[in-house]
Amino acid sequence: MSEGAGTARTILTQARALVDPLYRHALAELPEDLERLLGYHAGWWGADGEPAKPNGKAFSAAMALTAAQAVGGDGQDAVRAAVAVEMVHDASLLHDDIVDGDRTRRHRPAAWTVFGAGPVLFAGVALITVATDLLAPEDAKQLSRTVREIYEGQLQDAAFETRSDVTTGEYLTMVEKKTAVLLATACELGARAAGAPSAQVTLLGSFGRAAGIAYQIADDILGIWGEPKVTGKPVCTDLVAKKKTAPVIAALSSPTKAGDVLRSLYAGSGRLSERQAQEAARLIEDSGARAWAEEEADRWTSLARQTLEQARPADPAGLQVLMNAAVRRTR
Repeated sequence: MSEGAGTARTILTQARALVDPLYRHALAELPEDLERLLGYHAGWWGADGEPAKPNGKAFSAAMALTAAQAVGGDGQDAVRAAVAVEMVHDASLLHDDIVDGDRTRRHRPAAWTVFGAGPVLFAGVALITVATDLLAPEDAKQLSRTVREIYEGQLQDAAFETRSDVTTGEYLTMVEKKTAVLLATACELGARAAGAPSAQVTLLGSFGRAAGIAYQIADDILGIWGEPKVTGKPVCTDLVAKKKTAPVIAALSSPTKAGDVLRSLYAGSGRLSERQAQEAARLIEDSGARAWAEEEADRWTSLARQTLEQARPADPAGLQVLMNAAVRRTR
């Protein structure tokens, strides 16, 4: 990574340049069918193997590399950690798309729609094992614990779909596992690889956890009101699927007329139509839930910022840039 924070785009581009060679090398050691599927998901080639340009953000990898740089490393120290957390992130997306029935990922057909749900499921598991093999034993154990928490969070998220009484507290517990734990691990592994003391590693992990919660709430907002060119998914896709995201949960529990109407809409069977999803988006906003979600994302961003200050890294600017870019992409 170059000196100075730069823009988020610059940091992400530099991260991609650092992690892609090792990522590709690791996949090249897999059977050809697995390599083709996983390389398609990573964006390196099309379904038939034609070259393509990666369009994933590599945000998890960037957090690991930038955490290493923040404590005085040069980024190269943490390349293996960065590739490992990015692989786990990619595996979770492969599985998420199957569970959610999402047909689009990163502006093109999701891998399961091209290769089938079964092969993609197995490929995701294989990718996780490759990730752990990249790390030293203690780091591999931490990554394994992280994977377990991620899937615990995904199970909780799936269970929410059959409940009408999910609380915002339960949501935050789920998000801490499903999303935030990986960013916490990315920061910890990156800082540890660069030789940071244990107390600083722990604080940077807490920063990553708070930033991850803010990131997920921001992503939930994007899932309802985001532009498809930003999200890579059709508009209101989360509402069509009746996902219990942060704004939805807040609206469903609100003692407002808009909340009453939304509860009736969500009580119906099946998925929402596009027209119903657009109506749901209006009801959520009218209930005040969008404003609540934006304030909650800001609250977790502030907590992350305070924790980063407590960690006292030599160069915190890059981590601040990444966090701000992740949250403010909804604004």
